[in-house]
Amino acid sequence: MNIVAESRSITVSPRKVRLVADSVRKLPLAKALHALTLAQKRAARPIAKTIKSAIANAVNNNHLSEDSLKLVSVEVMEGPVMKRYHASTRGRIHPYKKQTSHIRVTLASVEKPKAVKPAQKKAEKDESEEE
Repeated sequence: MNIVAESRSITVSPRKVRLVADSVRKLPLAKALHALTLAQKRAARPIAKTIKSAIANAVNNNHLSEDSLKLVSVEVMEGPVMKRYHASTRGRIHPYKKQTSHIRVTLASVEKPKAVKPAQKKAEKDESEEE
């Protein structure tokens, strides 16, 4: 089961957010959050907030434990671009763009298989043969 959380229209350029997202994409959930608290990038805070939101969705809505969650993907998409202008000399203007980002975090629950003792395997095998 996949759990998704999104943050939309974050006022950080997508290229800058991708730098931080790439650094935590392959990490376990606890290590990813710890790395984001130590990262000295402005994009680290919204990514951490989105991951915490996804964890809260899993715990509250789907009744999963926090320990059984795994970070599947961190996607960064381009958001709307605000066009702005800076006044210049001689009545001219210099245009610039304020870029925004959308962040989507996907978590999955990892079910740990129960350890089956050899005695249980033998009992299950005997039951299947009797039928």
